[in-house]
Amino acid sequence: MNLHRTLLPLITLFSLSGCGSATVAESIANAHYTNPVERYSHFALGKPHEYATLIATTLSGRTLTLQLPDDEVFEDLMPRLVKLAAKEPQAILAIVSQADSGARLVLIQPQDGILAISAQSPAIGMPNRWLNPVAVADLDGDGRAEISAVITPHIGGTLKIYRKNGKRLIEVASLGGFSNHAYGTPELNLSTSFSVSGRTYLLVPDTTRQQLRIIALENDRLVEAGHCALPAPITGPIKVISALEVSVVTLGGIHTIAPSRCLKQAVYLA
Repeated sequence: MNLHRTLLPLITLFSLSGCGSATVAESIANAHYTNPVERYSHFALGKPHEYATLIATTLSGRTLTLQLPDDEVFEDLMPRLVKLAAKEPQAILAIVSQADSGARLVLIQPQDGILAISAQSPAIGMPNRWLNPVAVADLDGDGRAEISAVITPHIGGTLKIYRKNGKRLIEVASLGGFSNHAYGTPELNLSTSFSVSGRTYLLVPDTTRQQLRIIALENDRLVEAGHCALPAPITGPIKVISALEVSVVTLGGIHTIAPSRCLKQAVYLA
């Protein structure tokens, strides 16, 4: 999906299959950020993409709100509606930045008639340090999705994988050398997940954004299964266009890549 919007966008839906414990919870129909603020003033996504408020509408028509404290902002473009397993309740995945500790991932759910943070990752640890999610996808085939993100994509980005454990998003694997965002731009979709022969991989550019790295999770370790060379840096969204191919936008135009052809050696398909 294309996240490149200039106005307040509606929620993005990540569809996942799997299994999990049955839990009854109010379902969210859509959500958006509102109340742009300048109290943090990092603007990794350009203005006005730092917000104080998240508003969600449920399928029953109720409006729920989460207002952040004065030292935090949603440093994000679009809330993402996710399910970590098929029978588990929905959650909103968002990026929250705090004045002293920078960005962290948060899961937000309806709780007792309000929106509340139900789980979160550790913050990066410094102000003006940001992260960009890659995907919410089952990377190890156990029926539960992992959450992946590139930490500090503008300064030697590290790909990290998280699993939900109670109220925490716990890091289970990491690997350096990635960038899935250009500072100051609102394009968040420079990476994605993709399935090859029933296995899910992450497609994430390297730090130059001229190599599309194909990453697998094996025994809670991230390994590079291949890479696709590109003629110019990636600047626009990576979109899945079929079961075999993705489209990639670079400075030179739109190109088609078959990730399976890149698993053993770098192959570029125009």
